[in-house]
Amino acid sequence: MTTTTELCHATPEDVVLRGRSLPREVVGKATFTEMIYFLLTGRDPTPAQRSVLDACLVTLMEHGLTPSAIATRLTYGSAPEAMQGAVAAGLLGVGSVFVGASETCAQLLARIAAAPDGAAEARAVVAESRAAGTRLPGFGHPLHRPVDPRTVALLDLARAQGAYGPCCTALAHLSAAVDAAAGRAIPVNATGAIAALVVDAGLPAGILRGIALISRCAGLVAHVAEEQAAPAMRTLWEAADAAVPYQPPSQEKKP
Repeated sequence: MTTTTELCHATPEDVVLRGRSLPREVVGKATFTEMIYFLLTGRDPTPAQRSVLDACLVTLMEHGLTPSAIATRLTYGSAPEAMQGAVAAGLLGVGSVFVGASETCAQLLARIAAAPDGAAEARAVVAESRAAGTRLPGFGHPLHRPVDPRTVALLDLARAQGAYGPCCTALAHLSAAVDAAAGRAIPVNATGAIAALVVDAGLPAGILRGIALISRCAGLVAHVAEEQAAPAMRTLWEAADAAVPYQPPSQEKKP
């Protein structure tokens, strides 16, 4: 069997992306967001799909001195000759706890959307999570309570663009089930909203963490730029050292 790629081919005269000439058909005609969608799917996004994906990329780009940003700053301060290493260090922290939880959330939303009774399926998902003692991805935030303003903006955009689809509806069912089980309002965080919007926009659920990586990469480059102009690495290092003081082992712990 011959292995092939449909993504790109370069010649001395041209660079071809999925059958389109980069210099003649793409440069100056397609936006960065449109090219992400095109390369991932082989299709041009509709205006609504482009708008939704663009908003999701903007939303995930930056959220302050989070673990990924701290890792980038500390690494850049240690090895300023290797910006790529600093950004890579931050991207390694995009996972199931921070930034990258939308992929797991999308799988749950797809299950709910496919069920004959979405509300009942959402309650089943919550019951299973509580029984297992696990946290549902896409819910809760240490700062944004009782609502995540990013989620409100994203879902409002989806409605305005006519892009509020089955996964957005499933997210509403799941949110209601989570609140009912907790007895209080639990915010849908940005990764939960992005899971719904990106899948409803026609992108595969399995690529969602990649969307987060693309977005956060730009934010981490901005942290490097700020670190170049106003280094904070030493302050972060000293703050960590002060916050976690050394304590000799107790006698009972010694062998």
